[in-house]
Amino acid sequence: MSGGTVKYRPLPLGGSLAARFEKRADGATLVTSAEPLAAHPVRLTDRLLHWAEVSPGHTLAAKRMHGGDWRRISYAEAVDAAKRIAQALLDHGLSAQHPVAILSDNDLEHLLLGLGAMFAGVPFAPISPAYSTVSQDYGKLRHILGVLTPGLVFASSASGYGRAIAATVPADTPVVLTTGAIDGRQTLRFDDLLAKPATAAVEAAHAAVGPDTIAKFLFTSGSTKLPKGVINTQRMICANQQQILQCFPGLGQVRPVLVDWLPWNHTFGGNHNVGLTIYNGGTLYIDEGKPTPALIHETLRNLREISPTVYFNVPKGFEEIANAMEDDATLRDSLFARVNMFFFAGAGLSQPVWDKLDRLAEQSCGERIRMLTGLGMTETAPFAMCANAEEVKSGHIGLPAPGMELKLVPSGDKTEVRYRGPNVTPGFWRAPEQTAESFDEEGFYCSGDAVKPIDAANPGRGFMFDGRTAEDFKLSTGTFVSVGPLRARVIAAGDPCVQDVVVAGMNRDEIGLLIFPRLDACRAFANLSATAPALDVLAAPDVQAFFQRLIDGQWAAGTGSATRVARAMVLADPPSIDRGEVTDKGSINQRAVLTHRDALVEHLYAGGEGVILPSKP
Repeated sequence: MSGGTVKYRPLPLGGSLAARFEKRADGATLVTSAEPLAAHPVRLTDRLLHWAEVSPGHTLAAKRMHGGDWRRISYAEAVDAAKRIAQALLDHGLSAQHPVAILSDNDLEHLLLGLGAMFAGVPFAPISPAYSTVSQDYGKLRHILGVLTPGLVFASSASGYGRAIAATVPADTPVVLTTGAIDGRQTLRFDDLLAKPATAAVEAAHAAVGPDTIAKFLFTSGSTKLPKGVINTQRMICANQQQILQCFPGLGQVRPVLVDWLPWNHTFGGNHNVGLTIYNGGTLYIDEGKPTPALIHETLRNLREISPTVYFNVPKGFEEIANAMEDDATLRDSLFARVNMFFFAGAGLSQPVWDKLDRLAEQSCGERIRMLTGLGMTETAPFAMCANAEEVKSGHIGLPAPGMELKLVPSGDKTEVRYRGPNVTPGFWRAPEQTAESFDEEGFYCSGDAVKPIDAANPGRGFMFDGRTAEDFKLSTGTFVSVGPLRARVIAAGDPCVQDVVVAGMNRDEIGLLIFPRLDACRAFANLSATAPALDVLAAPDVQAFFQRLIDGQWAAGTGSATRVARAMVLADPPSIDRGEVTDKGSINQRAVLTHRDALVEHLYAGGEGVILPSKP
């Protein structure tokens, strides 16, 4: 910008968050939000009813029909359908002991069924579609259904979920399908749930819903253990939406428009974004794309057509969009037309991608769009910490949201953050031992996330993410290796050919890497066909030279044994969802990969074929 001045698109913020700090004799530090949580509804459905009365015809959600035109559901239509569904659920005798299990991607029936369950006071559980459609053994799906004992199972289609249902759902459990039929099994159609008008029983059930009523169960991804069902109450969801609104009051001034793919079986998509839409009377366009080579085109198509007011994604999504905008003026103009905030969650957004988005925004509309973030988890509904100050950089996570308390506890050479507040879960469903071990003696939830101050001399400036305490390890020398920052550094340096990285070296002399490549990028790099087998791609001279340069650079960039990469292997086999190595959002589970590929780790340190060593001078 001229004169070195950076201009940002105006964005109403709740003022830079402030906190009170109390250092304790035991080494822990309490960090309490200085801003109280304002009054808020006790049920998310109260906001749905409010907007249905204020603007009944306003679109709540929309999804393309068979890839074509948008099918829209208004607020009034959503309330009517949800109450009819609530009646059907009550007629089936559902309860917290026998809730609704949802096997579906994001779609309108999925949304309406969840809202109907809330009106009936019956919990629902969106289950990762990958556990039915990608998994080969259905182990996680079978475990989750065993924990839930659902009274009704909904699936969007028989073709996508029929085989999994036949393998895991008891014959006497009612199954509802949007389309198709399952051989040898009697099923209901989704339209059957809409057939009967709501009676006074629905109003009575809704009146009985309070802040402690369980709204849904969200299951963690699971690593070396099976997924846990996180209890999500109405209090958690509504308090969290009020916290978000106080940090970003603009959401309450201009009704938000979202174009969003984030899966509803995860807290970011299902709680944060769906909740934000309903709480503030917005519109959610369901994006069937994903930040993968096979599906990113659908996200780009939607963003060319629909201009969001706020845009949420994971870092990989922003990277793919930024790359596409370089040569796509229509995409740039549409995305930057009215968006006033970008927000990411999950892994850290690399500064080069951040800088590219700033540059493209300046070229397109003459001003930058604020990129904001924070830290949270399924157990905090998810919003817990927010970086909404004027100056936010990669790695910043800010300070506690209004009404939140943090406890910072030393853990080795790191500091774990623990949470207490109205948006924190009361525990895990039917897992009392896991619940007890996850909270400390003062009722703070032990997150396992590590943080550090941006400025140790001025902690009021906020915190930075410092990886996971459970991922970090010691070399044989006793030196701690901080996995999170190292992974982020290698992934950024390995762009575009590196999908993710697992860091090895516990109780060994030096750091090693297991690298999951982006095979499509590697094929393009080596000018190979799109169908070239993985082993041929990784054997291509240009690809091998790329990874050799990457490891040479990481060796040279290291300042000691805790940051210097001494060996690596590029893996032809992708991470497995059945073994818990990857979530359906594509997040790698470090511990699970190291556990299930221990033979590869041994080979990595034994040396030999496939092991890349630095070309030391």
